[in-house]
Amino acid sequence: MYCENINLIFFSPTGTTKRIIEAIGNGFNNRNLNRIDLTLPDARQHTFQSKKEDLLVIAVPVYMGRIPLLLSDWFKEFTANETPTIAVVVYGNRAYENALLELSDILTSCGCRVIGAAAFIGEHSFSSKEFPSSVGRPDQTDLKQAYYFGNLLDNLIDSFDHSNEIPSIDLPGVRPYGGVTDLWHLDFIDRNDRCTNCGLCIDNCPTGAINKSDSASIDINRCTLCCACIKYCPMEAKSIKQGPMKEAALRCTKFTERKNPEIFLPDSKRR
Repeated sequence: MYCENINLIFFSPTGTTKRIIEAIGNGFNNRNLNRIDLTLPDARQHTFQSKKEDLLVIAVPVYMGRIPLLLSDWFKEFTANETPTIAVVVYGNRAYENALLELSDILTSCGCRVIGAAAFIGEHSFSSKEFPSSVGRPDQTDLKQAYYFGNLLDNLIDSFDHSNEIPSIDLPGVRPYGGVTDLWHLDFIDRNDRCTNCGLCIDNCPTGAINKSDSASIDINRCTLCCACIKYCPMEAKSIKQGPMKEAALRCTKFTERKNPEIFLPDSKRR
């Protein structure tokens, strides 16, 4: 099956999902890779229409068992034409629940033909020195498995003449999806006197929730709880305040048993 372009489309506030999808892309041999980063608000203002001869790899993080609600408007404008598509979710070593099934359903409704899927592990967005959770993930083992997944996909598309010949895949999960779509609206970010007003937190906020004149001022109704502002701060000037978010961060440290990536291909069980 000829694929003119492979489009890597991702949302990655703290960089973990980006690392996974890049590794998957590297597993393809001699293919033209295009990268579409939906992380920042301006990028999500542009619609995307795929062609049947393209291949899409779409990766998003899992938030409270669901895919990020803020991508809903972008997906409403996204159209495909039976384009072969790979669905990928990245979660923080607890559980991805029904998020992979949800993403697959959304992509199918947009006109995609989902021919493969995977769930990978990334460092939890709440993770910190105080509350470490899946620290350093994806690590080299994860990235090797992502590369291997990309290589399997490369061989898969070469083994069929047309995408409609590829059998459907069976994904875990139940409908309705459950989980949480309406995230908490909390004033949970603390800022100490080490802040130099460098602006990195403002530049990297996926919703533009941080006031450009005062980085201590955050619109809690736009905040996605991704903690990118904490992780990108070079001075470690931001942290999670006492309250429900700190309690949630503590709970996440309890999931210490290493989860491994799970991949799903036609006629395959969970790998």
